[in-house]
Amino acid sequence: MGIKAALPSYELGFYAFIVTCAIAYSGYGIFEASRGSVNRKALQGGIKPGWHYFGRKMDVADFEWAMWFTSFRNVILFALSGHVLFAKLCSMMVPQHRSVVYMLYGILAVLGTMGSTYLMIILSHCVVLYSVSLAKQKWLCFVSGLCSLASFKLEPFSTWQSGFVTGTFDLQDVLFYGGSGFTIMRCMSFALENCERKEGNYSIFNLLKYNFYLPFFFFGPVMTFDRFHTQVGTSELRRKGDEMWNIRVQAVVHLGAIVVVDIFFHFFYILTLPSDIKFMNQLSDWALAGLAYSNLVYDWVKAAVMFGVINTFSRLDHLDPPQPPKCITMLYVFAETHFDRGINDWLCRYVYDYIGGEHKNILKELLATIATFLVTTLWLGPCEIVYIWSICNCFGLNFELWVQTFFGLKPFASIEGSLSEAMSRRIRGFFGAVNFWAIVLYNILALNSLDFALLVSERILFTGFPISTLSIWFITYCGVQLIKERERLLAIEEEKGDKEKPE
Repeated sequence: MGIKAALPSYELGFYAFIVTCAIAYSGYGIFEASRGSVNRKALQGGIKPGWHYFGRKMDVADFEWAMWFTSFRNVILFALSGHVLFAKLCSMMVPQHRSVVYMLYGILAVLGTMGSTYLMIILSHCVVLYSVSLAKQKWLCFVSGLCSLASFKLEPFSTWQSGFVTGTFDLQDVLFYGGSGFTIMRCMSFALENCERKEGNYSIFNLLKYNFYLPFFFFGPVMTFDRFHTQVGTSELRRKGDEMWNIRVQAVVHLGAIVVVDIFFHFFYILTLPSDIKFMNQLSDWALAGLAYSNLVYDWVKAAVMFGVINTFSRLDHLDPPQPPKCITMLYVFAETHFDRGINDWLCRYVYDYIGGEHKNILKELLATIATFLVTTLWLGPCEIVYIWSICNCFGLNFELWVQTFFGLKPFASIEGSLSEAMSRRIRGFFGAVNFWAIVLYNILALNSLDFALLVSERILFTGFPISTLSIWFITYCGVQLIKERERLLAIEEEKGDKEKPE
């Protein structure tokens, strides 16, 4: 028997129709802008030859995506294929020692890729943070870990350390800072978990096995030490009946997503267009709004594919890695906005939840979010645009709690209690639409530029008022209602599944 929706089916159909038409109209505007700007001199740096036989050029403005699927593709496939081969042999012959094999292979791969000096730098940081963890003082572990992280993120310390690593490897800088940053986050997780251990200490080999697990080493995601140590220490390696099938399906989905993004980059230059502010002023309000939204969707797809590919390899090793980021289309609250679930889990465990508690006290929540975004700012690399991004998102997260607390007061709660379920849902959807665009505008700061974010904000909120502002607001409201209905149905299905489970 089907589950009845909280809203009538015709109303949901209307919302879906409106949202589909709006996306199609906005997409057409972006397509026309891409086609009309392909030969503009200001965009030549981000648009390179693509499909010659179809007469299409390609958007290559995202260095990270281009790196992964051109110069880094063969390296990562070769290294990870070797890891899977050795891991499979080890799991069949000596499963109780598989973590040691992972560590040895990872160390050899890092040594062969980056050289002995880089390996010594990483090992020195591991030894220092391990020594600090023996004191079992969380504040000392945090201070030491943040100082180590700052040594890779702030000048002149980062240049001084990178200067020891010499060579002509094209991806040397990327791998240097990637592996170094994730190493420090892993070492801090190890140190903090060691502080929690009541009897004795973890050995330094536990840290090395954790840090040099190759699939996570250079590009993450970060799996907290407690989870990794528990999972990799299991010698009984059994899979569920459909686990391998799910791994294959996920691999095919990721491959399909890569192909779709490649096709998309040949027809929509969403990453390069925002760099030409003069040309952006000529676009319609709808095309600008669609361009901002599509940039966030692409960044989510990129994170989902990159972490998804790595996670597929880790699942072959019988690990349960951090989940992929939640689709940006499904978000209308700041509390669920993140593109790296591993870093988000790390921050929540050691900073946000530790300080914020149940996240109901306004003062504790403010302190928790400030501390979280201070660490995030250091992790991303302090600079003007990161400062602005952190302040905006920190404010958005706190403002949600302030509004929720304010309307949770007795007078407003009683008013909402007297309203019908549908009306209460519509009012919340009204505010959710505002929040959705706040998330979009705040995050395109980091994805594009401050100038582009200011232009989109001005056109949507001021120049486009009232027609563009209210129409885009209404379209977003329709989308939020669809998201809420999907969440309600998922909650009902989950509740049914819990009831059907045997006690």
